[in-house]
Amino acid sequence: MRAAVLNEQKTFDIVEHPDPVPGASDLVLRVEACGICGSDLKAAAGMPVGLVMGHEFCGEIVAVGRDATNSWKVGDRVASLPLIGCGVCLACLKGDVVHCARGADAIGVGGSSGAYAEYIKVGRHETFHLPESFGHGDGALVEPLAVGLHAVDRAQLQRGDNVLIIGGGPVGMAVTLWARHFGAREIIVSDPVAARRDQCGQLGANGGIDPTQTESVRDTFKRTVGRLADVVFECVGVPGMVQASIECAEVHGKVVIVGVCSKPDPFVPIVALMKELTMHFVVYYRSADYRYTIDMLRAGRVDALSMVSDRIDLDAFPAMFEALKHPTTQCKVLVLP
Repeated sequence: MRAAVLNEQKTFDIVEHPDPVPGASDLVLRVEACGICGSDLKAAAGMPVGLVMGHEFCGEIVAVGRDATNSWKVGDRVASLPLIGCGVCLACLKGDVVHCARGADAIGVGGSSGAYAEYIKVGRHETFHLPESFGHGDGALVEPLAVGLHAVDRAQLQRGDNVLIIGGGPVGMAVTLWARHFGAREIIVSDPVAARRDQCGQLGANGGIDPTQTESVRDTFKRTVGRLADVVFECVGVPGMVQASIECAEVHGKVVIVGVCSKPDPFVPIVALMKELTMHFVVYYRSADYRYTIDMLRAGRVDALSMVSDRIDLDAFPAMFEALKHPTTQCKVLVLP
């Protein structure tokens, strides 16, 4: 198969790569689409040479392992968690596959090969049917939407909460969509890119803040809403954002860290202490988040297709991946191998 393979310069070459072979409990998919994720842009420099990345995907089953034939058949269109667990530990049985007691296989980020390729191997327990109404490649949005859903779920968002989302990229957009879905009162998105703020507006945000302006995000939010945020979602993942989130939160508010930051990020605990804030750090999602996302898309109760700003073929992927490392008006780019 053709795949985008990480080279020694930590860029990608489109080359022939061995086809995946399913184990007893595995499926092999022909990839319909794979989204380019911001975490991939950050992680590529630390990934091993020879890796195929890509974890936001959907596809059609082309091979079924011997223990999966009762549930799956060739031709089924599906979306899968980019994780393969043992399937029998308590975490896996609860759908919390990322915390599998035996160690989950993290597809595309250091584990098995990912979906910037024509084919991918996935686990039968971590796979979900897609409805016929989904267009070609649309199922690749399930993964980033599930990230946002898990964050909003962990926040235990209450109807009428005032919400600040720091970072209007795809994760911030997904959080915006679900915050509106679950009844937030005011949703304000802070992002320096006007196009992203506008896109979040289409997904349910009431307003946007340009953090490069002279007035602080905290003061702008308070002036706009009349008080600080009941819930702050940090969706950037760079140093300084934890403290910024704490400063923007109301007394007894919540701060939810969704952005992936691998560098030290000091903050002043006494500010959070005096406000008696609750802080959550969230990662990945649960199987239930995939199911709910697919159900809401099927029912037309959420619409995320406007997040897709471009669809490209595999040959165009290396250049697009490099371009997305710099400020851009692109939102969610789907690669169609």
